[in-house]
Amino acid sequence: MAPATEVLLELRQISVRYGRVAVIHALSLTTNRGEVIAVLGPNGAGKTTLVRSIIGLVPPAEGEIRFEGETISRLRPHQVVARGIAVVPEGRGIFPKMTVEENLKSGLVFFDDDPARLRDRLEDAYGRFPVLGQRRNQVAGTLSGGEQSMLSVSRAMMRKPKLLLMDEPSLGLSPKLVDQTFAIVRALHREGTSILLIEQNARQALAVCDRGYILQKGAIVLSGSREELVSDERVQRAYFAADRNSPPTPA
Repeated sequence: MAPATEVLLELRQISVRYGRVAVIHALSLTTNRGEVIAVLGPNGAGKTTLVRSIIGLVPPAEGEIRFEGETISRLRPHQVVARGIAVVPEGRGIFPKMTVEENLKSGLVFFDDDPARLRDRLEDAYGRFPVLGQRRNQVAGTLSGGEQSMLSVSRAMMRKPKLLLMDEPSLGLSPKLVDQTFAIVRALHREGTSILLIEQNARQALAVCDRGYILQKGAIVLSGSREELVSDERVQRAYFAADRNSPPTPA
């Protein structure tokens, strides 16, 4: 018998506004433990607002956000992080004038002052990406783009989050760096990390996700498994019509 599905994050009919302007409209989605969930959509669809709402920066005006069965809709960002949600922000968000190791420490020391745990988490980070260990004393702003992506992910993983939110990790990257970034997503998935992946790059996102949601103008217009979305004519027209290659397949 297959194990029961465990819902980790649940958004129930949330609406988000900036003043009187509604950006998210009655949106519902779920992320189950161990899944990679992709939320796809063009610029202006409301993807980053969705992330900001989940982590408490812009609480929903209506609806409910639940994490591990408990309501988190009105928690402050540091309280959301303490529950086990970490974010890889759009643009990576590293501290460019700090060293690699100082960046990594910043992912934990604000929440945990146990020196032994800090050492263990640093070892985990350097084990996952040995190049970061080689560059631990290097100023982060001098790293390559791929190394900065590794650093941003590693900093978020310092607290061993139950859910990792990745906000547009491929935005503005060269094709080579995009491939490297999604290789990181695949590696985290193999480790069992639960990921909510916010992306414009449908081809790459649909190659790594288990399920996905299509977001347009703040509303979910389509959802399903990776296979269902890839084979849907609407998705093919919107995302792959100009691509001579076939739709993505899981790597």
